[in-house]
Formats: sequence, structure tokens, C-alpha cells
Amino acid sequence: MASVRHVSHEFLARQGLTTVFGNPGSNELPFLAGLPDGFRYVLGLHEGAVVGMADGYAQATGRPVLVNLHAASGSGNAMGALTNAVASRTPIVIVAGQQVRPAVGPEANLANVDAPSLMKPLVGWAAEPACAQDVPRALAQAVFEAELQRRPTYLSVPYDDWAADAGENGLAVLDRSVRRGSAPGAELGRDLVERVTAAERPALVLGGDIDTAGLFDDAVRLAERLGSPVWAAPSQFRLPFPNRHPLFRGVLPAGIKPISDAFEGHDLVLVLGAPVFRYHEYLPGRYLPEGSRLLQVTEDASAAARAPMGEAVVADPGAVIGLLLEALGEGVRGAPVPGEDYRPAPAPAAGEGGRLHPEEVFAALRDEQPQDTSYVVESTSTSAAWWRQMDLRRPGSYYFPAAGGLGFGLPGAVGVALAQPDRPVVGVIGDGSANYGITALWTAAQLRVPLTVVLLRNGTYGALRWFGGLLGVPDAPGLDIPGLDFTRIAEGYGVRSRHVTGVEELRAVLAEQPDGPRLVQVDTALTTPH
Repeated sequence: MASVRHVSHEFLARQGLTTVFGNPGSNELPFLAGLPDGFRYVLGLHEGAVVGMADGYAQATGRPVLVNLHAASGSGNAMGALTNAVASRTPIVIVAGQQVRPAVGPEANLANVDAPSLMKPLVGWAAEPACAQDVPRALAQAVFEAELQRRPTYLSVPYDDWAADAGENGLAVLDRSVRRGSAPGAELGRDLVERVTAAERPALVLGGDIDTAGLFDDAVRLAERLGSPVWAAPSQFRLPFPNRHPLFRGVLPAGIKPISDAFEGHDLVLVLGAPVFRYHEYLPGRYLPEGSRLLQVTEDASAAARAPMGEAVVADPGAVIGLLLEALGEGVRGAPVPGEDYRPAPAPAAGEGGRLHPEEVFAALRDEQPQDTSYVVESTSTSAAWWRQMDLRRPGSYYFPAAGGLGFGLPGAVGVALAQPDRPVVGVIGDGSANYGITALWTAAQLRVPLTVVLLRNGTYGALRWFGGLLGVPDAPGLDIPGLDFTRIAEGYGVRSRHVTGVEELRAVLAEQPDGPRLVQVDTALTTPH
């Protein structure tokens, strides 16, 4: 009979989960032994970087990805990075090593006594099989749960299980498939169409799920046929709409009152593929202005259930967009918005004192990088400057840490670049956040990933300085981080690096096409997120 390991490897191969991100410990070695031809193991030097790379990879491919972690210590190291994967609804399947079964109860070293509880409530599903013969079935459930929920899952497996006999029913899992259909029924579909087309001044709010699901261009068509202004949902982790399109109004501020103010005068707010809403700053007020109604369409049942106001429909936003486009026909309710009417970027603000303004950096990226570049951004204090200068018109152009936790940027950029080697990828990383995932540079160097990292060095946690002002605590300690030279750090990891000091030098460097990873360090002036 086949072993549990053999059946599990075969199942993963049939499901297309042949890229494994990991940092192995002793408990994981029996699972990794004898990986079949066609599998690729991507080694990260810290579990946070491992999950960040897998997060970027899965988002860029749109498919689940496998992560292999060590028991409690390794899984614990990964939990900060996992928060971003949860918020971005990334289907990561984590298989973690566990001590041999007889050693778990006595709490031998490296035993994880209650492994599923460790990762809850972050993951959508967690388990440790009751016996070795249940491992292949449980592994299949982990994969299918991740796909169905679009949320990370976690499976702890005692390492002596892998060599066990899978049993006579073990091979049944190999032919399994789970599919989901989530189009609204006929009556509900008609009601949705009537509600939207009857609105006099509808507004659209689009979430990251629109880009994740490949609906970027469909969302543009819908907005143009409705003639409706479009906002990106607050705390945006993907860009669902071209940011210089004449109908785009920007990313909604993450506060109750400013969001309500933005919707003033609109009788219907149609939210597609986003929670309602991921607030951040506590700015109280009415949820919606007088006379406005909100309708949310999302596949995320939890997001629909927890929303504090409005009506929600749990359905595929793509199917609803299709119904609306069919009902609206080819006509355009508002003014025509041809591509040449896209708003130009303003002249960038100038830096001073030997430091470039972030707008100068972003204008250089906009002008010198190919139009299909994917940007992985983790420089929170420069977000206002980013949106003032960038011109992003294509799907998959923008990735951001969805939960706001630092450490996604560098690893995420490596993962996105691994997933799409034929598309340029740039990581725009602040010096505060870079340290959380710096070991990803080693993986990029070892795999010769064609990635450009633009490292913005301002010597402080800029976003925290801004937030300290909001909270009335401008004198909090620990906000400055002087003395960091990322060119030397990058070289130590094997990544070619350069410190540029002027705009023209930066533009010349960015115009070069990298054949491997490179880091470009730029000293920048301090700015605020808004």
C-alpha cells in the first residue's frame, strides 16, 4: 500500500500546489523527503518572510499556495505575516510539523500540544488529524477550505504519520474536487439590477477582491456605463480601478465621518468585493448621509454578516457586474470617458536638504518603469504622495499589506516576482518596514529574481509620527531609526545595491532593466499618509 507521504504528495501535485514556501525544522523533514519531480521548494530565512512571499505569490497567481512551517515556534513566528494574508483573503495552505504522536501528550521538546488552537482565530480552518490514515483527507480539506473561504488554513501533522500506510481508502482523495457556484438567483438578480439602475446618483466602492478575481476591466466598463464616481474601499490592498481615470475619486479615508461625507448627495452606494468598511482612525459620525442607502455584494459571508449598516448580498461580484452590464447595454449614462481623458499627474513636490521628496521618486518610477509594472508598496507615510504621482491602469498593478502589519512588502515583492517572471516588479519599501522582512533579500538573490527594490530612507517611522499627532502624543519614544544603511545590508545578502542622491541619477538607474534583484536606496523627506 502507498504511504501517507506518497498519497499526500500526489494529491498536492494534482491540485497544482507544487511550489512550497518554507523554513524547515526537524519535524518537517519527513514530509519534505522525496518531493516528486516538478516540486519547487522556496527557502525563506524567517517564517514571517516565508508567509509574506507565499502571500504575494498566491495573490499574483490567484491560486492556493503551500507553506511548510515548524511546530509552535515556527508557526508563531509566522503569525504577524499571516494577519495580512487573512485580510487580503489569500488562500494559503499551511502544513506544520508536529512531534511524533507518543511525544505530544508528555509535551516533549518541539511538541505543539494544542496545535489547531495556536492559529485560531486567524485561519479559516485548523486541525490535527486523529490518526495517520486521516492525513490525506485532512490535507485535502485544508486545500478546499482555503479555496472556498479564500483564507489561510492550518494542518498540523505528527511527523511519524508520513511514513505510515495510507490504508485501503487512502487513494480515494486523489480524484476529489470541490467547486462553487455563487451567481445570484433569477429573482435576486432582477432585484439587484432594478435597485442599481433606478438610482439617480449611484456611487461605486470597489474592493481588492475585484482585482483578485480578475474583474478590473469589467469594473471600468460598469463605472463608465453608469457614469458613477468610483472610490477604492478604505485600507486598500489591491487597486481595483485605474487611479487616474476621470471617474476615480481615490481611496476612501478610513474613518466613519469622512466616508459618510464622501457619499453626500448619492442615493445608492454600491460596494463590490469589499468589507463595509475597514475603518482605522476613530472619527465618529453617521455611517451614511441622510437619503443614502448602501448595497454590498461580496463572496465573503463573514464580511457581509459583520457590516454595521446597509444591505448585503453574498454572491460573486463578477456575476453581479455581468448582470448589470447586460442590463445597461452599450449606452453610457454619464459623460463619455475615453482613455485620453485620464487625468495627468501634477508636477512633483521638490525635496530639500539633500533629500528627495517621495513624489520625485514616484514620478521617476511612473516615467521610467514599463506601464505593466507591478508595485508592492510598504511605505505607509508616503501614501498621499504615491497616489498623487502614480498612473496605474492595469490589473495586478498594486499590492499593499492588507492588515497594516509591517513585513509584507519585501517578501511580498519576492513572491509576486516569482509568480510572474515576465512582468516587471518593483517593491517600494520604507526603511521602517524593511527590517521586518529583510531576509527575503537572500531568497531573491539565491533565485535570481528580477526584482527592483526602491528603499525610501527617512530615518523614522513616519506613519507613527503622523498618528502620534492625531492622538496627541507627539513625544512618544522609539520613533526614530537612524544609522541604517540598506546598501550594505543588501550586499551582505547577495543583492546588488546602490545609493542614489539625485533625481536624474535615480531616473537613469530605474531605466535599466535588471537581470536579478537590485536595491536602490534613496534618502527622502518626511511626509504624512494624508
